[in-house]
Amino acid sequence: MSTAALPSESDVVIVGGGHNGLVAAAYLAQAGRSVMLLERLDHTGGAAVSAQAFSGHDARLSRYSYLVSLLPQRIIDDLGLDITLLRRRYSSYTPLPSTDTGLLIDNGDADATTASFAAIGAEPDAQGFADFQRRTTRLAETLWPSLTEPLMTRSEARALVADDATWDAFIERPVGAAIEADVENDLVRGVLLTDALIGTFARASDDDLAQNRCFLYHVIGGGTGDWDVPVGGMGAVSGALWHAATEAGATIVTGAEVTKVDPSGAVTFTLDGEETVVHGGHVLSNVAPYVLDRLLGEGSRDADNRAKPEGAQVKVNLLLSRLPKLLDESVSPEAAFGGTFHIHEGYAELDRAVDAAEAGAIPSPLPAEIYCHSLTDPSILSPELQASGAQTLTVFGLHVPSRLITDENNDEMRERLQAAVIESLNSVLAEPIEGCLLLDSEGRPCIETKTTLDIERALGMPGGNIFHGPLSWPFVEDGSPLDSPAERWGVATAHERVLLCGSGARRGGAVSGLGGHNAAMAVLELST
Repeated sequence: MSTAALPSESDVVIVGGGHNGLVAAAYLAQAGRSVMLLERLDHTGGAAVSAQAFSGHDARLSRYSYLVSLLPQRIIDDLGLDITLLRRRYSSYTPLPSTDTGLLIDNGDADATTASFAAIGAEPDAQGFADFQRRTTRLAETLWPSLTEPLMTRSEARALVADDATWDAFIERPVGAAIEADVENDLVRGVLLTDALIGTFARASDDDLAQNRCFLYHVIGGGTGDWDVPVGGMGAVSGALWHAATEAGATIVTGAEVTKVDPSGAVTFTLDGEETVVHGGHVLSNVAPYVLDRLLGEGSRDADNRAKPEGAQVKVNLLLSRLPKLLDESVSPEAAFGGTFHIHEGYAELDRAVDAAEAGAIPSPLPAEIYCHSLTDPSILSPELQASGAQTLTVFGLHVPSRLITDENNDEMRERLQAAVIESLNSVLAEPIEGCLLLDSEGRPCIETKTTLDIERALGMPGGNIFHGPLSWPFVEDGSPLDSPAERWGVATAHERVLLCGSGARRGGAVSGLGGHNAAMAVLELST
């Protein structure tokens, strides 16, 4: 699309075409507003995309994000999205290090789960584990519906939960204290803690409660905390959103790199080497707040107004000829990989991993989590791959903060991190995972690794932070200003016409669409 064919004005200009930007575009266009969305890449979807990562194999992997929990059914229904989410039978499997047994949490068989606790010597913790989950369910059932409504204050949220002990345990005090009070086994404690650490470099006992905020968003999705598999991969989610936005009349421009945002609503961008300006009644920012600061001219690399976010993970995708055999012969690979497969995520191991990373080293062994999308949704594989028994694996390695990665060492660190992931995985398998890897059309093993710097370069997420920055509580402190629609919806910036609509908005983070929904609601309220 040439710049000459683009309108010079629009009711709303959206900077960034990730899933949140598409949500906002769809809502606003359906409400009759003129919308122009500008995306730097040649496609929309941001981190919620599928890709044929390995040449010669028709497998559409969810390259960056991989599961859905925080996308409200309300958004799906409002926008008429044609997406299907599948529930996994198994919650998780966690091998006990240096043994041939592990803990399998089977959502479909409570007796089998109890027996699994006994098998690892943690039978007394089965009840404490259930009690812990009962309390998180209370948080989910009460707080989840509020995420698509104007913000509550802390006091209002506490009153809504109506359980002071639960509120204090998960909101006021480090979550580690609640974990340690409910269960004693180190491995069981680690299983509970991991929800507090995905993408967050923190300890169970940190006083700033960053781990608590991460934990809360991981356990309240859908009012249940379940994490579902999107049929067709993440690309199906962003594809449905693109369809909803374009069908409603939104103008979506790819290959358009925004270089400046003016508080007046003027947005400067380049397209095919030509610079142009579009004027918006409102500008919605789907880029990280740190990036928006620079587009507004309010920060520099020498004197930041806002600290650069820090990601803390490594992402590895694999395409296998079959699932590997486990050391634990009592659990089938289909069951173990059917939920979240935890590796070296014991409570003490996770703390030691932070120690190692703070000292500048890659944790060894590397804590990691594994997901097998294709077991739940084989549609991402061609019929030939399905018939052959092929499977995909996604590994998410924890406690690899972006401070370890530089422009100079990125290639070396990518190789080292991939090796660390393979070593960690092989430690719980009865055979090396390398023997199960398919080869691409060039004869190379089908494995790709993304460091935090790779993610920053590909997606513009500073520091490779998957949440665009520190997560916030889904409520505001008592006495916080809630006078404007933007403040009430948690999308305000220092500029009246510029709003946040991405993961960096309050209640943002993960594939939720909440930032886009809430920004759209604020704009509609402002213009009525």
